[in-house]
Amino acid sequence: MSHDARTTATPALRIIPREQHVISRKNISKAALRVLYRLNEAGYQAYLVGGAVRDLLLGGHPKDFDVATNATPDEVKKLFRNSRLIGRRFRLAHVVYGPEIIEVATFRGTGEEEGEGDRHIVDGRIVRDNVWGTIEEDAIRRDFRVNAMYYDISDFSVRDYVGGMQDVENRVLHLIGDPETRYREDPVRMLRAVRLAAKLGFRIDVAAAKPFDELGPLLADAAPARLFDESLKMFLAGHGLKSFHMLEQTGLLKFMFPATARALKRGDKALRSLIEQGLANTDARVAEGKSVTPAFLFAVLLWGEVRDLAHTWITKGQDANVAWERAATHVMAEQCQRVAIPRRFTLTMEEIWALQPRFELVQRKRVFRLMAHPRFRAAFDFLLLRAAESPAIRQLGEWWAHAQQLPHETLAAALSGGAVSVGGAPPNGAAESVAVPKPRKRRRRKPAGKSGSKSDQA
Repeated sequence: MSHDARTTATPALRIIPREQHVISRKNISKAALRVLYRLNEAGYQAYLVGGAVRDLLLGGHPKDFDVATNATPDEVKKLFRNSRLIGRRFRLAHVVYGPEIIEVATFRGTGEEEGEGDRHIVDGRIVRDNVWGTIEEDAIRRDFRVNAMYYDISDFSVRDYVGGMQDVENRVLHLIGDPETRYREDPVRMLRAVRLAAKLGFRIDVAAAKPFDELGPLLADAAPARLFDESLKMFLAGHGLKSFHMLEQTGLLKFMFPATARALKRGDKALRSLIEQGLANTDARVAEGKSVTPAFLFAVLLWGEVRDLAHTWITKGQDANVAWERAATHVMAEQCQRVAIPRRFTLTMEEIWALQPRFELVQRKRVFRLMAHPRFRAAFDFLLLRAAESPAIRQLGEWWAHAQQLPHETLAAALSGGAVSVGGAPPNGAAESVAVPKPRKRRRRKPAGKSGSKSDQA
């Protein structure tokens, strides 16, 4: 970070005493308190820092508690037998208490003076940063002002070096330092801005959002595995729909999910409905404490491009199965260059897509074979999301929903007459009336040698 960027971002220290803030030790994990107290008793400075302080000030319940200290990683390791040192880019300690891990980081320095540690920068990006410093230097090295407040365990005050408390009160995200310099140091900070604004219901400061369009292409230099982790934080933490809208509004969607951006640019209202409903459903499941899977969500985001490519190749005469497989492979190959979706998820995504055409084949053997497929439920839920594509798809979803409610024997008997001609839809388009056709009675063949008419018997 340049000298100018640091000095312009550093107002005078503001100390908020205990009686003027809402943070209570009752809302801090016992493990974090043990780490804070032990560091403090050993003569080190110890502060709760970052998102935990921010969320506590907003009345939330943090999932993670990070600690900042002037103790080096090796000193922390000596103090806590239940700790381990991790990281190359940022060296820090993890103190383990059962299932909970408290991350303890040494104050980062600016690196302008000789000191302990090392820093390595390539093309403006920090690839290794282990220069220790003071709490003041550590504060201006953080990304957003709301993440640079420190809860002091020695007197229970909050120390604010960069105006974070003001941003909490105004519900705005300011980046610390010069935005272009900070984004070049770490392009993922742009995504963090979007995620935090969506999570907190804040707006992004104009100066912080201005470089997005110009510097968005730098996200291509970020590790695809890191972008996958960032995607999970955006879409599977209960504020996915807001994150998606902010990615669109800031112009970053095309750098993360180019296929999704292209498909939406074609003005497909049904696709937008599918994506927004899928994200809203995921947010609702998270709020209810239910499980969610990245595979289904990524299948939703990339569906438009896969569907359009498959239909294009089928129209050109390619076998349908080959077309769907080829489309899925093509879209996934492009996407994984940006966001490294693990194979265990891409396989599920491809199955969900491949099963969609099979819902249209309403024949006895095919129906029961599809219902027995391990991905049937996920594929059926996906079919329901596609309802806005056409009345036929909506009615098809209703037919399958009704069919699943029927006893096995009833459905088998109803389908025994052969294929159900619904054209992708049940009769009359009403789920209640989706009484699949009754089986036709077979005509008994007459024994050989016997006449089949009265005149012959006469």
